[in-house]
Amino acid sequence: MKKYLIFTSLAGATIALDQWSKLLIYTQFTLGESITVLENYFNITFVRNFGAAFGFLAESHPEFRTYFFLLIPPLAMLLVVGILRGVAMTDKLQTIALSLIFGGALGNYIDRLRFGFVVDFLDFHFQGKYSWPAFNVADMAIVIGIAILALLIKNEPKKNNSAVTS
Repeated sequence: MKKYLIFTSLAGATIALDQWSKLLIYTQFTLGESITVLENYFNITFVRNFGAAFGFLAESHPEFRTYFFLLIPPLAMLLVVGILRGVAMTDKLQTIALSLIFGGALGNYIDRLRFGFVVDFLDFHFQGKYSWPAFNVADMAIVIGIAILALLIKNEPKKNNSAVTS
């Protein structure tokens, strides 16, 4: 039961932080408004993202986007819960990773249901020459969760599948 407590607590905290930060941006900024936090490197900028993470699929047909983004996130969240069921009770790191992915996915899904887009605002760039697409707390949680899972898979002991000869 401990893994489910970790899962619901961390996913809930991720959703709460994500929605709180987006609410601040949505209510306190006008679309496109930007505040410099670190000159030439980081701004808080209100952006509407009609695509997936970092604007992926933002230019696709609106009808496709609508159906895709209403169907895929719940399926992904069900997949995460299904994977969680098979995770050992003692595997806290994998539980944390799945919690972050689930919380981030649900945080962005809430935006899509409420607004039809995702509120992004973390705007990193390098001296006006190079820019990373704006993102949000939910995106960070998803990326961190996937990175943890990737590291766990990479560091998983290799099984020897060759036949044993005597």
